[in-house]
Amino acid sequence: MLRQYELVERVKSYDPQADEDLLNRAYVFSMKAHGSQLRASGDPYFSHPIEVAGILTDLNLDDETIVTAILHDTIEDTVATPDDIRRLFGENVARLVEGVTKLSRIEAQTESERAAENLRRFLLAMSDDIRVLLVKLADRLHNMRTLKHLKNPEKRRRIARETMDIYAPLAERIGMYGFMDELKELSFAELEPEAYQSINKRLEALRAGGGDTVKRIESGIRHTLESAGVPVDDVRGREKRPWSIFRKMQERHVAFEQLSDVMAFRVITRSPDDCYRALGALHRRWPMVPGRFKDYISTPKRNGYRSLHTTLVDRAKMRIEVQIRDADMHAEAEYGMAAHWAYKQRQGAGGTSYPWLTDLLEILDNAQSPEEVLEHTRIAMFQDQLFCFTPKGELVQLPRGSTPVDFAYAVHTTLGDTCVGARVNGKVVPLRTRLHNGDQVEILRSSAQTPDPAWEQFAVTAKARSAVRRHMRQKTRAAQLKTGEALFHDAVTRLKVEIGAEAIAAALKRLKLSDQSALFVALATAQVSDAQLVEALVPGSATQRRARRKSPPTGVESAILVAGGADMGSMEMGSCCMPVPGDRIVGLRVPDHGIEVHTIDCPRLAAAEDGEWVDLKWAPDASSGTARVEVVVMNEPGALAQVTAILAQQGANIVNLQLKDRDRAHHRYIMDVEVDDLKHLSELVAGLRAPSLVVTAERMQG
Repeated sequence: MLRQYELVERVKSYDPQADEDLLNRAYVFSMKAHGSQLRASGDPYFSHPIEVAGILTDLNLDDETIVTAILHDTIEDTVATPDDIRRLFGENVARLVEGVTKLSRIEAQTESERAAENLRRFLLAMSDDIRVLLVKLADRLHNMRTLKHLKNPEKRRRIARETMDIYAPLAERIGMYGFMDELKELSFAELEPEAYQSINKRLEALRAGGGDTVKRIESGIRHTLESAGVPVDDVRGREKRPWSIFRKMQERHVAFEQLSDVMAFRVITRSPDDCYRALGALHRRWPMVPGRFKDYISTPKRNGYRSLHTTLVDRAKMRIEVQIRDADMHAEAEYGMAAHWAYKQRQGAGGTSYPWLTDLLEILDNAQSPEEVLEHTRIAMFQDQLFCFTPKGELVQLPRGSTPVDFAYAVHTTLGDTCVGARVNGKVVPLRTRLHNGDQVEILRSSAQTPDPAWEQFAVTAKARSAVRRHMRQKTRAAQLKTGEALFHDAVTRLKVEIGAEAIAAALKRLKLSDQSALFVALATAQVSDAQLVEALVPGSATQRRARRKSPPTGVESAILVAGGADMGSMEMGSCCMPVPGDRIVGLRVPDHGIEVHTIDCPRLAAAEDGEWVDLKWAPDASSGTARVEVVVMNEPGALAQVTAILAQQGANIVNLQLKDRDRAHHRYIMDVEVDDLKHLSELVAGLRAPSLVVTAERMQG
């Protein structure tokens, strides 16, 4: 583990203006914050952020990035808060630390949801400042280097798979091939241990049998270039990594012994012109393999990578891959974005140099499921590229197998949405035509066109497929909204009352839906039935109530039981609170009148003495009661009719109705209604509030 002064010296060696005090304070703060925490290896946890910072010093990154690396786990794994970081280290560092902070706190139903949400938040943070990605990649690289210390094999495989699917491709996309190679190699060793060991053993055998093959070929390349007068800074050869060999074996469906290109060489020249001169000299000296030459200098990769690639045939009939680049290209190839120091001018990753990030963010915004997010992301980051041109000569980079539809969406989403045809090299072609390197593509469009569902069958890019799916979802949702709205109005019409906005809001709450659009969709997709809607709008209206009492109602004495079974004589319901079955009740002795039954919260009880109370409860077969309800309605024709319609619909019988107050705007009615029980009464009152002409409806007690 790097000591404090060693870390500071590393940073100062390439950035003399670095804030030494900031680095020292971060080192001490992180060490104290992590305290006695240990890693799975048994090392102090504090060693991890320091090693991550050390990895980033190899990239010559600025002091804020190094401090972010030192602090990147403090918010998640210690008691430190974002406000602490902001107060002690400034707004920039706090923002970076929050962007890098691991996202393990996210609650997700499935592993794919967790991975997709991690990626979503990570890319959003990354789009604001690319240093977030640089720190996160260094964090993941150190975690992969120490992955073997985790005892749980399933957890190791999950981390390795996530690294292979997300972090290694991200490193490739920003041109950090050194990081990408090591991340893939470490992941491969965990995911395919038998294949990894087998390939390593065969490479050892090849070394033993081939002797100094690499040095011989290096010497031959250097001599050839010197003889041609091409200035060269370095020629370096190496065996390909086991992961790269395994991938070629799978792609070509061949065994290890059938592979002829397991060695790769890199030539570093002094200028782009020297790169082309070196290429010519090597092609004169050794035969090249047709179709294996790629010029990434004139047409760089989308991540900015530049180099010449060719494959030569050695005298032993061995294929050797050669990459030719100058020193600047080599720095960019190894360190990608980190080599640009773009963050010094606050140029985020969303700039024109890295449009793939903008595309990914658009896909994340429009994907419907975590699985779709991961599918599109892997497509966007893994596919090989081809280069096509617009009629104005602008270069458009696409995955191999792309069609004019993919080209249109790569230029602009609106162009893709309105695409009706295409001309490739001046010839009108079907939209499913596969494009080739160097094609000039002109998109024909119409403002009346919309994405065709059939495009998803042949489109290759994630952006095009995502756009088609988004349009289909919008089209389906529009149809669902129209159908659901018709079903809603049909149900309301059958209620024969004019439903108010408050009743609709209450219904949405009962159905646990966010808004009226969600209700329409739920109706159209049968997630909410017609009966459920009616019941939610006017509670109790959809309940099939039994026919009202065919026999005379039971007397109060039959409906009420006295605690202990004593006979207390005659009883009557209190006219002040009018209890119904389901209310908590108590008896009150009244001289010369027997027992009055009151609800437990009736104000009349407050004036009674304790000795006057009698414990009562409803008989099991108590089935009816009379309650008093106050209803205030708008002074408009039909208002009272809507109220009585609700009562009839819910099987409630009006036994008394009084108009108590009236003015130019409102009428206030007091009505006594027979109900089955307290639940029936609650549904009745809720239903009375549904019509738009009803201002208030409340049960009267006391």
